[in-house]
Amino acid sequence: MTVFQALVLGIVQGLGEFLPISSSAHLVLTPWVFGWPDPGLAFDVALHIGTLVAVLWYFRAEWVKLTQSGIALLRTRRADTEEKQRLLYIVVATIPAAIAGLLLEEYAESTFRSPSLIAWTLIVMGIVLWATDRYAPQDRPLATMRVRDALFIGLSQIFALIPGVSRSGSTMTAARGLRFDRQSAAVFSFLMSMPITAAAAVLKAPTLLRADDRTTLVVGIVAAAVSGWLAIAVLLRYVSRHSYGLFAVYRVLLGAGVLALVAARG
Repeated sequence: MTVFQALVLGIVQGLGEFLPISSSAHLVLTPWVFGWPDPGLAFDVALHIGTLVAVLWYFRAEWVKLTQSGIALLRTRRADTEEKQRLLYIVVATIPAAIAGLLLEEYAESTFRSPSLIAWTLIVMGIVLWATDRYAPQDRPLATMRVRDALFIGLSQIFALIPGVSRSGSTMTAARGLRFDRQSAAVFSFLMSMPITAAAAVLKAPTLLRADDRTTLVVGIVAAAVSGWLAIAVLLRYVSRHSYGLFAVYRVLLGAGVLALVAARG
C-alpha cells in the first residue's frame, strides 16, 4: 500500500465513521473500485484509532465528566446523576456489539466483505434510515434515555458488523425509532463508539505492531483523526436544522452504482 492510498483510506474512514454512510463499506469498496490491494480488517482497525482520537478530542469535556462520574459511581454505587446514568447506558449499549464482534470476527473479515452484499445493505439501510427519520417524532432529548433504550440501540450496533449497514447509521436509526431528536441520536452514537472502537484496537494491537510499513499506518491514522473530527462537527451542525435524508439518498445511489459495476465486471 502506498502513502497516498493510506491517506485516501484514512480520510474515507474518518468521514464514513461518523456520517451514517458506513465507513467499513467505503474501506472495502474504495480499493475494489480503484484496483488497490485490500488492506484487510487489521488496517481498518488501525484507522479506527484515528476516529477514536477524534471522538475523544471533540467530546473531551464530556469524557472528563463521564470519567469523574465513573469514579464516583464505583465509590457510591449509585447512578444518581445524569452523567453517571449516561456512562451506564454507554456500557450497556456496548455489551451486545462486543459479544457479537468476538463471535462473528471471522465472517467480518471474509464473507461480509462482498461488494454485492455491501451494495444491498447500503440500499436497504438507506431506506430504513430515511423512513425512520421521516416518520418518527423528535420528542425525546438525551436526558430521557433509559436502560432499555440503551440496550436496543446497542443491539442495533451488531448489524454494523456487515459493511454497508453503518455503525453510526444503525445506532442513529434505532435512536430515532425511539423518538430521540436527531442531535441526541447523533451524540449518543458518537459517545458509544469509543468503547467498542478502543476494544477492537486493543484486540488487533499485536497484528498492528508486527506491521512492516509503519509509515502508511501513521498517515492513515492521522488522516482518519482529522477527517473524523471534521465529520462530527459538520454532522452535529447539519442535523440541528436538517434531516438524515441526504445521507439516505447517497447510500441508495452508491449501492445502485456498485451493483451496476458488479454487473459490468461480470
